[in-house]
Amino acid sequence: MSEICPICGLPKELCICGEIAKEQQKLTITRTKRKYGKPVTVISGFTSKHIDLQALTKELKSVCACGGTLKNNAIELQGEQAEKAKKFLVSKGYDVKMEEGIEK
Repeated sequence: MSEICPICGLPKELCICGEIAKEQQKLTITRTKRKYGKPVTVISGFTSKHIDLQALTKELKSVCACGGTLKNNAIELQGEQAEKAKKFLVSKGYDVKMEEGIEK
């Protein structure tokens, strides 16, 4: 007998909580500069606990072929990775907004 999701009430195989959580996220991609002028792409706005941010960070690092980390519910990728990250996140079903300009 399969387990039942306590949130949506569907069996775990058919659970849609993760998909609904993705659609509700309003993510923002910001480009910043760090020490010595190194560019960093920051993806913030994650609010749901149904999203595995560690796994998403690992996938983004693989897709963008760069280093990165997860800090304070924001994914930081080394380098100018905004376009690649946006394309990947949109393909996964997230709502993504890009902020113009580079913060310092």
